[in-house]
Amino acid sequence: MNLLTIHKVSVILFLLIYLIKTILLVANQTENLEKFKKLTKVLEMIVSASFLITGIWMLVEIGNIKSFQIIKICLVLASIPVAVIAYKKSNKVLAIVSLLMIIMSYGLAEMSRKQRAVGSNDMGLNSSDTLMVGQTVYTNYCVKCHGQDGNKGFMGALDLTLSSLDEAGVADLVANGKGNMTAFKDQLTAEQIHAVAVYVKTMKH
Repeated sequence: MNLLTIHKVSVILFLLIYLIKTILLVANQTENLEKFKKLTKVLEMIVSASFLITGIWMLVEIGNIKSFQIIKICLVLASIPVAVIAYKKSNKVLAIVSLLMIIMSYGLAEMSRKQRAVGSNDMGLNSSDTLMVGQTVYTNYCVKCHGQDGNKGFMGALDLTLSSLDEAGVADLVANGKGNMTAFKDQLTAEQIHAVAVYVKTMKH
């Protein structure tokens, strides 16, 4: 299971737990709420930690944190103490506010993903940022088959130093895969795919 999948699963579980708790609190199901809190206490701790760690890890990996991504992190971090107070004091308003903050953070994440998919001209990276992100992605995902210099060719992998593909062609290959090559469109963002394509082109002889 890759990092993006772990993050998505964590987000869904995180939202689901808080949604159920909020519904039980608003519906005055105090006894059922306490049972649910005890039942999911450990799971909630694991999910919360996974949600935050994987989210921050991916932002660091991208290397170009935008303002709405910072807002997203702040919303998540703020929602947790608000939720703790809400459920401790059985405050319905605070519980709803906490849930809305979490939903807003998820919405910002989706907005970020869609903006990254618009295209390289709108990504807001300068050339050095792009190469840095591309090198990081290449090291994490591509080195084992293509080698550090792009000419390893392990298990039939292409010699990238001899590739005639342009950046768009490399990006398409990375996103959709071909033959034995894995498709990375569900593991990498559009920004990361663009960046690694730019980096790969620097290897050409």
